[in-house]
Amino acid sequence: MNQGYPRLLGDIGGTNARWAWQESAGADLEDISVQPCEANASLQDSASSYLLTHGRKQPRWACIGIAAAVTGDAVHMTNSSWRFSISEFKEALGLERCLVINDFTALALSLPALKPVDLRAVGGGVAMPGAAIALLGPGTGLGISGLVRGAGGGYTALSGEGGHATLAAMDAQQAQLLGILRQRFSHVSAERVLSGAGLVNLYQALCTLHGCATRDLQPADVTDCAITASDEQCVQTVRYFTQFLGGVAGNLALTLGALGGVYVGGGIVPRLGAAFDEALFRQSFEDKGRYRQMLVDIPVWVITASTPALVGASCALDSVIET
Repeated sequence: MNQGYPRLLGDIGGTNARWAWQESAGADLEDISVQPCEANASLQDSASSYLLTHGRKQPRWACIGIAAAVTGDAVHMTNSSWRFSISEFKEALGLERCLVINDFTALALSLPALKPVDLRAVGGGVAMPGAAIALLGPGTGLGISGLVRGAGGGYTALSGEGGHATLAAMDAQQAQLLGILRQRFSHVSAERVLSGAGLVNLYQALCTLHGCATRDLQPADVTDCAITASDEQCVQTVRYFTQFLGGVAGNLALTLGALGGVYVGGGIVPRLGAAFDEALFRQSFEDKGRYRQMLVDIPVWVITASTPALVGASCALDSVIET
């Protein structure tokens, strides 16, 4: 029996809704689509539009990774106005089963399936087989997850909201920048800096620190100006962004004991290209005092694949069958 197929798979971030169709077990994903979330009023509208556009009539199962904490039937997205009931969505689409998980839980589940062509190595040694794996990714928000071995030998993905943990400074200059941001925000989380909006927050804080006039820049403007080196404040913004990201990644690696490696997802780092200073990232990643050598040995990869979380969503449904 072709249990749980065909499947509708979703990866819903704060900016884009990614959808795919999987016809049967082991089949490649089909009709992969990326839609701006703002193009539809709700998750249901986005899913229905996708199915209509591609002539897909009735999925049996669905799994959606979504940029929100999933703690019950009601889901409220952090960086989008979309709100929905899982049970109502399931009923509206006529699904037999509907699984909704955090988007970075879905991405974490895809990690064992990624190929070398899907990754760019950023230093470190060799991953320890079977050890914990860490995942973080700055995009519209900051997602954090990981994989740990379960009692049966398979990996279990972690679900949390680590991007909203308090951001720490690693030196006096970082402390000054966070002090400026604290005057604006009641709580300076890692996401306040390590995200699209965070790039703008960091740029504005740097302008304040250096006494420069701020320009009305969007996140893409900051990265573009850094890539072309056409604005010194944007160049410095990306340097501090890289330092903060390295520090947070190192903290996560220590917290999970991620000797299996650290993966960096999200849309920002791949977009930066050569403007992402890998040596600066590793310096901050490894700067952990007495545990420096442990971090030196941990490999880091940037995920360059375009839609890996859709694969993870299918893996999540597979785990439902297995249990």
